[in-house]
Amino acid sequence: MSGTFVGMPAFPKAAHDAVRNKTLRGNLRHATHTIRDKRARAVTELEDWARLREAGKQIKDHTLRHLDRYLVQLEEAVTAAGGIVHWAADADEANRIVTYLVKATGETEVVKVKSMATQEIGLNEALEAEGIHAYETDLAELIVQLGKDRPSHILVPAIHRNRGEIRDIFKREMGEWGRPAPEGLTDTPAELAEAARLHLREKFLRAKVGISGANFMVAETGTLVVVESEGNGRMCLTLPETLISVVGIEKIVPTWQDLEVFLQTLPRSSTAERMNPYTSMWTGTTDGDGPQTFHLVLIDNGRTDTLADQVGRQALRCIRCSACLNVCPVYERAGGHAYGSVYPGPIGAILSPQLRGTESEIDASLPYASSLCGACYEVCPVAIDIPEVLVHLRERVVEGGPVTRKGAKVVLKPAKGHAAERAAMRAARWAFSHPGALRTGQRLASRTRRLHPRSLPGPGQAWSASRDIPAVPAEPFRDWWQRTHGGKDDAK
Repeated sequence: MSGTFVGMPAFPKAAHDAVRNKTLRGNLRHATHTIRDKRARAVTELEDWARLREAGKQIKDHTLRHLDRYLVQLEEAVTAAGGIVHWAADADEANRIVTYLVKATGETEVVKVKSMATQEIGLNEALEAEGIHAYETDLAELIVQLGKDRPSHILVPAIHRNRGEIRDIFKREMGEWGRPAPEGLTDTPAELAEAARLHLREKFLRAKVGISGANFMVAETGTLVVVESEGNGRMCLTLPETLISVVGIEKIVPTWQDLEVFLQTLPRSSTAERMNPYTSMWTGTTDGDGPQTFHLVLIDNGRTDTLADQVGRQALRCIRCSACLNVCPVYERAGGHAYGSVYPGPIGAILSPQLRGTESEIDASLPYASSLCGACYEVCPVAIDIPEVLVHLRERVVEGGPVTRKGAKVVLKPAKGHAAERAAMRAARWAFSHPGALRTGQRLASRTRRLHPRSLPGPGQAWSASRDIPAVPAEPFRDWWQRTHGGKDDAK
């Protein structure tokens, strides 16, 4: 299954183990609090932030409603500019296309600028199986790759590592990848960045093939856009002779005017910067300037299935800013690896089950990886109502059962649910259908409230182990209303 961390347990078990890692929790708490505090200050500088947020939402929704038309327009514009467009229905097809394109050049090495889409489809592994080595050039991605690790954050994939751990990885692994780490390497950020720069420079200079993702694609001109903070991406996009961009079909915007909105909201929401340090744009090919061959691989991989869900489709608005991860209390404690996907945190909890289906235990558990506090919705620059989608997916998991994808069809398997839960729901339905019985039950509960336990017995202990049962009021609302307002209880 593409994008799944092989061997990972479902979220409850993975999170149970992760919260006991004190180093991990310390790294996450420090990093997420620092980023989100800076973001909050950056956002308040704009008086029209709320209007920009709404504009981003409207642009994305409009584009998704007319995605077929804009994708055709994009293909025509890229082709007219000298590029070649390929369509991939799923991860396997995308990997076959990219592998074929690289092998056609005769090269066995490629450099990459950070692309979550290639992680989603497992491209590095597919290339390795064909004897092609992919070098990650983003600093955080390089740390993950050298450490034989997995990304745990959308913006900062190595957020779970501290500086001492990164130094040890560089000293241990760089020698096996060509240039060794400098003697006496310390854990200061400047020295670590310099070690990475020296390590990557020779790979940039000799690479003939580059692979990228894209933050945005502009339909009217066929322009692709990558935003990054280090400059490594720009070298990857300009030095190779062949450039292959692997992009999800939802990354499209209709016009340059639409792009303007996101170039304001993305940097402030992700890195808390007013303007992104490196914004690279390219349109097809130009003689004597940059790559002379350009391929665009457009990936579906579950996106059209997601688009068919009127509630869940809002996940496709995501611009991968990671703001939701940095405010999520669950992510802060469990970390990104617990989600078993390249898309961690709140957005991963709604995106992964839709892209991959919920037939696996991992994906069926992700909609429950949230307290539904709503902090993610408040910071989302395109107003994705993540709590709404989480509840929607929970309902789908419980009532419809696991989702199995067969081509363009989504087949729901019946799910029985827990027997106690079904019994409780039937009892509640009966009580709410008989107001007189409900009134009697409420009065009885109020009069016996001192006898009520603070925790549930038996299987209910799993729920009340971390919370108290809400206290029953001294009298039902109806009785209070009659006593204080002289109201009449019409319940029969």
